[in-house]
Amino acid sequence: MAHNRVTLADVARRAGLSKTAASMVLNGREGTRLSAEAHQRVFKAAEELGYRPNIAARSLRTRKTATIAFVSDIVATTRFASGLIRGALDAARERDHVLLIAETQGDPAFEQHAIDAMLDRQVDGVIYAAMATRRLTVPPALLAGPVVLLNATSPNGLPCVLPDDERAGWTAVTVLLESGHRDRIAVIGRNRLKENDPEVSMAATARLAGIRGALADVGAAVHREVSCPDWLPEHGYAAMRTLLRKPERPTAVVCMNDRLAFGAYQAIAEVGLSVPRDVSVVSFDDDPIAAWLHPGLSTVALPHELMGRRAVDLLLDGTGAGPTLVPMSLRRRRSIAPPA
Repeated sequence: MAHNRVTLADVARRAGLSKTAASMVLNGREGTRLSAEAHQRVFKAAEELGYRPNIAARSLRTRKTATIAFVSDIVATTRFASGLIRGALDAARERDHVLLIAETQGDPAFEQHAIDAMLDRQVDGVIYAAMATRRLTVPPALLAGPVVLLNATSPNGLPCVLPDDERAGWTAVTVLLESGHRDRIAVIGRNRLKENDPEVSMAATARLAGIRGALADVGAAVHREVSCPDWLPEHGYAAMRTLLRKPERPTAVVCMNDRLAFGAYQAIAEVGLSVPRDVSVVSFDDDPIAAWLHPGLSTVALPHELMGRRAVDLLLDGTGAGPTLVPMSLRRRRSIAPPA
């Protein structure tokens, strides 16, 4: 887009100084031996003319473009994970960087095209993100420069930012233990594929380890576990129905995500029971609908916004290798009560 851009020479001319002197002032160079009055003339001229630095020219000198690439599978158009981008955008802006976002929809050909386009623009680094917490293969083109994985890990041992799902599992059970539950805590959402294939999910195994660990700490174990083909409301509904048909129903249920809990709520209500009077329910993720259920669903929240921020910090600071675990906070609502 062509337009008449104000140049450094224009600012220098207005200020009555050389181009070199004006450049040193605007770049904050110390030891210029220029008077305070000369500095003020340069700043005033730049403001009056609407001068903006030529980023392309500066990048040739500094080899920095103040841009970060954010390449994801389906994060950008997913309401639930929009916090990843929001956190990264905020952190980039606070550090005077621009975030360039590309979503691949899982198309390898387009992903390669997007990565090539970002690298051609000489971005300072790449955040490579995934919607589901999982292990992925990093495109070879990214390995030549700074890269941080967001909500993902890889066999390369690259810096990555992950939610602390194991600690979240421990937190979910601990809040039930503190309310008096112990021997009849069930789990909904066991899934062999999610637990055995890290390229599908890393959350399932970690959450389950935390659940079992918290119970083991008090000498207890999971009362019953129900497998689900996926973590969707209809599967939570079917699993809860199975538990309620057992001779000794659970006093509390840990659902592996909020969507399973939505279905569990319906199953509990259909047999004339209520949450939390008859069955306490806790889950994970903090889906926006969780707060609107009646009663509100207690859940351990995914820290997507903070994760996005951490990814930018790791990329620009160049510190750390391997995983950075971000704590998941409990959103305590009204779905937990002492056992009847």
